[in-house]
Amino acid sequence: MEKIFERDALIQRILELKQAGQKIVFTNGCFDILHPGHIRFLQEARRLGDMLVVGVNSDRSVRELKGPQRPILTELERCQLLSGLESVSYVTVFDEPTPLALIQALLPHVLVKGGDWGLSEIVGREEVEANGGTVTSLPYENGQSTSGIIERILGRYRP
Repeated sequence: MEKIFERDALIQRILELKQAGQKIVFTNGCFDILHPGHIRFLQEARRLGDMLVVGVNSDRSVRELKGPQRPILTELERCQLLSGLESVSYVTVFDEPTPLALIQALLPHVLVKGGDWGLSEIVGREEVEANGGTVTSLPYENGQSTSGIIERILGRYRP
Protein backbone atom coordinates (compact mmCIF):
# COMPACT_ATOMS: atom_id res chain seq x y z
CA MET A 1 0.00 0.00 0.00
CA GLU A 2 1.32 3.41 -0.93
CA LYS A 3 1.50 5.62 2.14
CA ILE A 4 2.84 8.92 0.75
CA PHE A 5 0.01 11.16 -0.45
CA GLU A 6 -0.31 14.65 -1.88
CA ARG A 7 -2.50 16.81 0.35
CA ASP A 8 -5.72 16.73 -1.71
CA ALA A 9 -5.58 12.97 -2.19
CA LEU A 10 -4.90 12.49 1.53
CA ILE A 11 -7.84 14.71 2.50
CA GLN A 12 -10.13 12.57 0.31
CA ARG A 13 -8.70 9.32 1.72
CA ILE A 14 -9.14 10.48 5.32
CA LEU A 15 -12.73 11.52 4.62
CA GLU A 16 -13.41 7.99 3.33
CA LEU A 17 -11.78 6.44 6.39
CA LYS A 18 -13.79 8.64 8.75
CA GLN A 19 -17.00 7.64 6.95
CA ALA A 20 -15.97 4.01 7.48
CA GLY A 21 -15.70 4.68 11.23
CA GLN A 22 -11.91 4.82 11.50
CA LYS A 23 -10.38 6.92 14.30
CA ILE A 24 -7.74 9.21 12.76
CA VAL A 25 -4.63 10.32 14.69
CA PHE A 26 -2.43 13.10 13.35
CA THR A 27 1.04 14.30 14.24
CA ASN A 28 3.67 16.35 12.48
CA GLY A 29 7.31 17.26 12.56
CA CYS A 30 10.58 17.59 10.68
CA PHE A 31 11.74 14.00 11.32
CA ASP A 32 15.09 15.07 9.87
CA ILE A 33 17.11 12.09 11.11
CA LEU A 34 14.85 9.30 12.28
CA HIS A 35 15.92 8.06 15.72
CA PRO A 36 14.61 5.74 18.46
CA GLY A 37 12.71 8.56 20.18
CA HIS A 38 10.77 9.15 16.95
CA ILE A 39 10.00 5.44 16.61
CA ARG A 40 8.66 5.12 20.15
CA PHE A 41 6.66 8.36 19.80
CA LEU A 42 5.04 7.23 16.53
CA GLN A 43 4.22 3.80 17.97
CA GLU A 44 2.55 5.39 20.99
CA ALA A 45 0.68 7.90 18.80
CA ARG A 46 -0.63 5.07 16.61
CA ARG A 47 -2.09 3.33 19.67
CA LEU A 48 -4.43 6.31 20.12
CA GLY A 49 -6.51 5.41 17.04
CA ASP A 50 -6.94 3.27 13.95
CA MET A 51 -4.76 5.26 11.54
CA LEU A 52 -1.73 7.51 12.07
CA VAL A 53 -1.22 10.37 9.63
CA VAL A 54 2.14 12.17 9.72
CA GLY A 55 2.59 15.67 8.33
CA VAL A 56 6.22 16.31 7.38
CA ASN A 57 7.72 19.78 7.16
CA SER A 58 8.94 20.57 3.63
CA ASP A 59 12.64 21.20 3.10
CA ARG A 60 11.95 24.93 2.90
CA SER A 61 9.95 24.85 6.12
CA VAL A 62 12.73 22.94 7.94
CA ARG A 63 15.32 25.52 6.83
CA GLU A 64 13.12 28.29 8.24
CA LEU A 65 12.73 26.46 11.56
CA LYS A 66 16.18 24.91 12.01
CA GLY A 67 18.57 27.00 9.93
CA PRO A 68 20.36 26.84 6.58
CA GLN A 69 22.25 23.59 7.31
CA ARG A 70 19.02 21.62 7.68
CA PRO A 71 17.37 19.42 6.68
CA ILE A 72 19.95 16.67 6.51
CA LEU A 73 17.59 14.38 4.60
CA THR A 74 15.27 15.67 1.87
CA GLU A 75 11.51 15.74 2.34
CA LEU A 76 11.16 12.74 0.00
CA GLU A 77 13.77 10.75 1.94
CA ARG A 78 12.07 11.62 5.24
CA CYS A 79 8.67 10.60 3.84
CA GLN A 80 10.11 7.33 2.54
CA LEU A 81 11.61 6.48 5.92
CA LEU A 82 8.39 7.27 7.77
CA SER A 83 6.27 5.34 5.27
CA GLY A 84 8.39 2.26 6.00
CA LEU A 85 7.26 2.20 9.62
CA GLU A 86 4.44 -0.13 10.59
CA SER A 87 2.97 2.46 12.94
CA VAL A 88 2.59 5.09 10.20
CA SER A 89 -0.48 4.80 7.94
CA TYR A 90 -0.09 7.90 5.74
CA VAL A 91 2.49 10.63 5.17
CA THR A 92 2.18 14.01 3.49
CA VAL A 93 4.36 17.11 3.19
CA PHE A 94 3.28 20.60 4.21
CA ASP A 95 5.13 23.71 3.12
CA GLU A 96 3.64 26.25 5.51
CA PRO A 97 5.45 27.29 8.71
CA THR A 98 2.88 25.31 10.75
CA PRO A 99 0.56 22.40 9.93
CA LEU A 100 -2.56 24.44 10.77
CA ALA A 101 -4.08 24.41 7.27
CA LEU A 102 -3.48 20.66 6.97
CA ILE A 103 -5.01 20.01 10.40
CA GLN A 104 -8.03 22.16 9.51
CA ALA A 105 -8.50 20.17 6.31
CA LEU A 106 -8.13 16.74 7.96
CA LEU A 107 -9.76 17.46 11.35
CA PRO A 108 -8.35 14.31 12.97
CA HIS A 109 -10.01 12.71 15.96
CA VAL A 110 -6.72 12.91 17.88
CA LEU A 111 -3.92 15.46 17.50
CA VAL A 112 -0.71 14.40 19.20
CA LYS A 113 2.68 16.04 19.78
CA GLY A 114 5.72 15.31 21.92
CA GLY A 115 5.95 16.43 25.52
CA ASP A 116 8.25 19.29 24.59
CA TRP A 117 5.02 21.00 23.45
CA GLY A 118 2.57 22.20 26.10
CA LEU A 119 -1.09 21.61 25.21
CA SER A 120 -1.67 25.35 24.80
CA GLU A 121 1.24 25.53 22.30
CA ILE A 122 0.02 22.75 20.00
CA VAL A 123 -0.99 24.20 16.64
CA GLY A 124 -4.48 23.10 15.64
CA ARG A 125 -5.61 22.32 19.19
CA GLU A 126 -8.57 24.69 19.11
CA GLU A 127 -9.78 23.42 15.73
CA VAL A 128 -9.55 19.75 16.69
CA GLU A 129 -11.24 20.27 20.06
CA ALA A 130 -13.99 22.42 18.49
CA ASN A 131 -14.69 19.49 16.17
CA GLY A 132 -15.02 17.08 19.12
CA GLY A 133 -11.50 15.68 18.93
CA THR A 134 -8.81 15.39 21.58
CA VAL A 135 -5.28 16.75 21.84
CA THR A 136 -2.54 14.75 23.56
CA SER A 137 1.04 15.51 24.48
CA LEU A 138 3.15 12.35 24.83
CA PRO A 139 6.14 12.31 27.20
CA TYR A 140 9.38 13.71 25.79
CA GLU A 141 12.45 11.47 25.92
CA ASN A 142 15.51 13.35 27.09
CA GLY A 143 18.60 12.68 25.01
CA GLN A 144 16.58 11.80 21.90
CA SER A 145 16.90 14.56 19.31
CA THR A 146 18.12 15.10 15.79
CA SER A 147 20.16 18.08 16.97
CA GLY A 148 21.88 15.84 19.54
CA ILE A 149 22.70 13.28 16.85
CA ILE A 150 24.19 16.00 14.66
CA GLU A 151 26.31 17.20 17.59
CA ARG A 152 27.55 13.63 18.13
CA ILE A 153 28.46 13.30 14.45
CA LEU A 154 30.38 16.57 14.62
CA GLY A 155 32.18 15.42 17.78
CA ARG A 156 30.73 18.16 19.95
CA TYR A 157 28.37 16.03 22.01
CA ARG A 158 29.29 15.09 25.56
CA PRO A 159 26.86 12.65 27.24
